[in-house]
Amino acid sequence: MVAMKESLQGKKILLAITGSISAYKAPLLVREFVKAGAEVRIVMTESAQKFVTPLALQNTSKNKVIIDMFDDSIQERGSWHIHLAQWCDCMVIAPCSATTLARIAHGFADNALTALVLALSDVPCYIFPAMDTDMWLHPATQNNCDIVRSFGYHIIEPAHGELASGLIGIGRMHEPTEIVCLIAQKLQTEKVRIPALKGKKVLITAGPTYERLDAVRFIGNFSSGKMGFALAEYARNNGAEVILISGPVALKASTTIHRIDVESAEQMFVAVCDNFPSVDIAIFAAAVADYTPLHPATHKMKKEHLGETLSVSLKQTQDSLAWAGKNKKHGQYIVGFALETENDLEQGKGKLKRKQCDMIVVNNALTKDSGFGSDNNTITIVKKNDDISPFPHLSKSECAKVIFESIINDYASNEEL
Repeated sequence: MVAMKESLQGKKILLAITGSISAYKAPLLVREFVKAGAEVRIVMTESAQKFVTPLALQNTSKNKVIIDMFDDSIQERGSWHIHLAQWCDCMVIAPCSATTLARIAHGFADNALTALVLALSDVPCYIFPAMDTDMWLHPATQNNCDIVRSFGYHIIEPAHGELASGLIGIGRMHEPTEIVCLIAQKLQTEKVRIPALKGKKVLITAGPTYERLDAVRFIGNFSSGKMGFALAEYARNNGAEVILISGPVALKASTTIHRIDVESAEQMFVAVCDNFPSVDIAIFAAAVADYTPLHPATHKMKKEHLGETLSVSLKQTQDSLAWAGKNKKHGQYIVGFALETENDLEQGKGKLKRKQCDMIVVNNALTKDSGFGSDNNTITIVKKNDDISPFPHLSKSECAKVIFESIINDYASNEEL
């Protein structure tokens, strides 16, 4: 408890309580925060009063409890919710009901609590959902969680245990001592409050392209899209607005990612041209076909009519990465991928220069358990002036993290992020 007290000493906690039966634990939670050295101010919904009294919370916090956003006694200095949101070091919503989670996800400000959430700017918000298992696992709740995470808020998944219904499952609010320890740890370790990519718009291409030979056949490659999708999820989780242009893959993306599905290199090029001018960062992770059939058949070609051999005339496709490099504006950052089988670094350096990129991510198609189809990758980041950073074998999610960390460092050095 000593370390916890040190990390919360003098901290200002804005505690929000909603109408979940777990609200009965709120006075204990307030007491633990106060014992750890924090100052606590409380906002609660009308329905939360069914489970815990404002008087109990006021006595434990030594501060007035806010319920009615139009209460005359809190209208000091005007825009009370703005001042209170700026006062706190963090906001903690515990417990958070399914209803309040939905209100936050969709930007409602129809009570004191949700008005405060919308007023938060550069302080973290930690949300502890508490509800029955079926409610927690419902697609609507999970979708709302995805949306809320995209805002940069932290959803702390509920615990497994005995629920108010008498059933056993996930949905139980964490115990007050656990919540206080977690918040103390977060405030001590998370030095940067604003999500690293908040306010940035990121375009990512992913997956293969299919170039039609006839009505049923195509030229393609083995790309699964996993690297591009991992990059999109990382960007979204760090506050970015994400446009994901994906070739044909069997992957799902979070609902808060703007996904554009395409099939061919030509369709991907058009989507890039439409969206690239408005983005801050563009990452070209798709394995786009370099050539496409010059005269694809509109019907199924029959081998009985073709003979024993088939010759197909191909033409070059439009190069989305090269086009972006030529049309890049000041402040835009472009990342390309170079999948090679030999002379990896030299090929990557050449591509960096030819395509006018800021960064190239090099990987080798022949490396074991890397590249196409794998959940892992072995990458080397190449930048200008022979700035080369090799990385060990990592999951594609970990690769996404180091790629974006490198991008963010470049932005920071240019004072653009």
